[in-house]
Amino acid sequence: MSAVAAARPPDGFLRRIRWKRILVIAVVVAACAIVLALLGWDVGAWFQDVWDALTEIPVGYLIVALALQPAQTVLTGLGWIAILRFAYPNAVIPAKSVVAAYSVAVALNGWLPANIGTIVMLFMFMAFIAGATFPGVFAGFLVQKIFFTIASGFVFVYLFFSVSGSFDREFGGATDRPVLVLSILAGGVVLVVILARIFWQKMKEMWQKAKVGGRVLSYPRVYLGKVALPSFLGWCAKLGVTAVFMAGYGIPVTFHNVMSVVGSNSLANSVSFTPGGVGVTQAANAAVLADSTDATTATAYSLGQQLITTTYNQIFAIVLLVWAFGWTGGKLLVQTSYSQAKDKVEEQKTARAEKKAAKHAEAADEG
Repeated sequence: MSAVAAARPPDGFLRRIRWKRILVIAVVVAACAIVLALLGWDVGAWFQDVWDALTEIPVGYLIVALALQPAQTVLTGLGWIAILRFAYPNAVIPAKSVVAAYSVAVALNGWLPANIGTIVMLFMFMAFIAGATFPGVFAGFLVQKIFFTIASGFVFVYLFFSVSGSFDREFGGATDRPVLVLSILAGGVVLVVILARIFWQKMKEMWQKAKVGGRVLSYPRVYLGKVALPSFLGWCAKLGVTAVFMAGYGIPVTFHNVMSVVGSNSLANSVSFTPGGVGVTQAANAAVLADSTDATTATAYSLGQQLITTTYNQIFAIVLLVWAFGWTGGKLLVQTSYSQAKDKVEEQKTARAEKKAAKHAEAADEG
């Protein structure tokens, strides 16, 4: 019996919550608020920012956005179900547990750095799926990312070619030098091939353990219908959330503006070390929306959407977690998975540092 199953509360647990438990929770929340205040984080100001963001846009827009936001999480989470069930066909894998674990990843990634929420999710999968291994669920993560990688590529290609004269500006009239352009493209292809060969050599050993996570790819129709399709619908819901918030703040909703914001958010998250890309995201959004609205409105929109969706994701994840695992079981599962995720991140950092040191030592010996 797994730790989660052992910790699952009896039926009717939520209906028998005592006032004592509620009081304890209230005291803990107050104590946390005091500690955070002593550490310099103004909790009251944070809640005020959330409230201001909620009241800056019409209620109708807010309702639609908050309906699309959980739809995005649930639809994307559904894509995981086929991946995991094909990877581990003999295990019992409840759909609600998978979606709850994915919602936890979304919630944690909103305020924790380095996307540690994703690693927490992988350890959660390992906790309630019999026979699951980290290489296996990580391979499943790579499969789940296929659609989103293609979607991101589409966004960046569209943005590159949609800006009038962007190719000429970036390459200084390179279209007048076809030989140079072809040489650059050929060099790029050769570089990609070399990197692919190196990457494949390093992945061979790991693939023997990890290939179970990609088993669903052996069934193209299943992948397209049960992984790619819900992922696509979840991505559309994400675009819808962006469009609704933009409309709520009076920013023109055009395909180009939506793609610009989605692309800038992706870049901001990839280069930022702050949780959720706070600060960098607002600056990036203000830059790409400069032709459609003023910087103040663009920043208010970006901050408002981020505050509201991040807060809502926390609430939604807690609800799904309690529904899937119970209060005690869910808390134990997240705590254990988070601890394992931190250890895994530290292990990866140490391995990279040792590998880097070994390369420096080898280079020094050769010199």
